[in-house]
Amino acid sequence: MRERIIKALKENCDQATGLVLSMLEENHCQSQEIKMQVELAVEEIFVNIASYAYPSQNGDVTVTADVSGAEKKTLTVVFRDSGIPFDPLAKEDPDITLPTVQRSIGGLGLFLVKDVMDDVTYRYADGYNILTIRKTFS
Repeated sequence: MRERIIKALKENCDQATGLVLSMLEENHCQSQEIKMQVELAVEEIFVNIASYAYPSQNGDVTVTADVSGAEKKTLTVVFRDSGIPFDPLAKEDPDITLPTVQRSIGGLGLFLVKDVMDDVTYRYADGYNILTIRKTFS
């Protein structure tokens, strides 16, 4: 397991993606598709936290990455911040069947995260937003 506390600034996103992608490499994930999906999810979540969790101050994001399992491995990434409480899973998914001009702005990033990851959960506990994503690979 690895954990890093990162200032919630968009320009620090590479620190979060680097941490997670290095866990995939060390655990012999060969799939470029899985690496791209995980990178997309980590980037989307980190940038959203950096953009919205701390509107009037700077804050931190604690990113924890772990891989469990032997033949089938599961990557678990946890994002924890003490910013404004926000459950990204409570928001209704955008209607992607509508023409682009009829859709509301925003919401596609989290929709994509839910689509490419195997599991996405949220909870608010002890003053922290805790968002967990999981992806299984072999």
